[in-house]
Amino acid sequence: MIYRSPSSVFVIRRPYNRHTGASTTVIPAQAGIQRRSPHTTVMEPSTIDSGFHRNDGKYDYTPQLVAQSQPNLMTDGRSNAPGTAGPAQWQNAIVERVAAETPRAKTFRLRLAEPRPLRAGQHYDVRLTAPDGYQAQRSYSAASPPPTAPSGLSDTVDLTVELLPDGEVSPYFHEVIAPGDTLEVRGPIGGPFTWDAAMGGPLLLLAGGSGIVPLRSILAHRETTAPNVPALLLYSARAPVDIIYREWLDALAGNSANLAVAYTLTRLADTPPPASGYARRVDAAMLSDCLSRLRRMNGTAASTPLCYACGPTGFVETAADALLSVGIPQSAIRTERFGPTG
Repeated sequence: MIYRSPSSVFVIRRPYNRHTGASTTVIPAQAGIQRRSPHTTVMEPSTIDSGFHRNDGKYDYTPQLVAQSQPNLMTDGRSNAPGTAGPAQWQNAIVERVAAETPRAKTFRLRLAEPRPLRAGQHYDVRLTAPDGYQAQRSYSAASPPPTAPSGLSDTVDLTVELLPDGEVSPYFHEVIAPGDTLEVRGPIGGPFTWDAAMGGPLLLLAGGSGIVPLRSILAHRETTAPNVPALLLYSARAPVDIIYREWLDALAGNSANLAVAYTLTRLADTPPPASGYARRVDAAMLSDCLSRLRRMNGTAASTPLCYACGPTGFVETAADALLSVGIPQSAIRTERFGPTG
């Protein structure tokens, strides 16, 4: 099947329809929008940059595609089993399920041809190819937690994609992709923005918009491996309708004395904040309040939390600077940010 996004046309591999005889369909493209350079790799919405925040206003980053020069190694350092490909190599994945999270966000469950080990906080690359060879690549964080199977390998992964109407790839996901379709993916990728039970806590998780996706993976992994680790999630969204995973997050917090979820709304001034929440952009005073709540949680000592901030560049920079201003050392701050491409 051929799909024309607002700026490009891509081929989607969809099973031949034996009833109609059709295997390709053309959707008209919007005119007047230039396609991006085929040499441009854009991360959406997960990672453009990921690393540790420094107190000089800059970032220290570890290269994300560490496995490209070592194709026989997984990102966790384990050798691949015989006959399997590494995370830097592309493979096919079949879409098993599509679920709407909000009016602008959907989660796609993919079944991988080659199972992979996954760490909470990692992402996958997705690549689309046009008939003329042009390719567009985006990165999407894994919303699903690491597998609990003894093998340590996951044969499915959930990717949540936020719709950007003028984007090149996200409209394709939202308007065309359906169960049974095949995508080309690579991963999992990422190191600095990951968490496992051995790292302990407490955890202070800061999400801006769809930056909640890798933090959902971390929260789900914590729930199954270290539920006694105190954690607080502060989620910044435009309005209540934009809160991704709202029902799941509320249920998770409601069933645990060691987990709290707070929301802050930024666009609707006349909308009252949710219970135990806020109605402004993230600032130092808000983070100071969250830190106090985290320290009171279940008798937690006043230890320095591990802090993860993910979202748009402006949100992440503001959050990281605010954490530094309230006394969190830069070594305890991990950040991941993304741009407005789609």
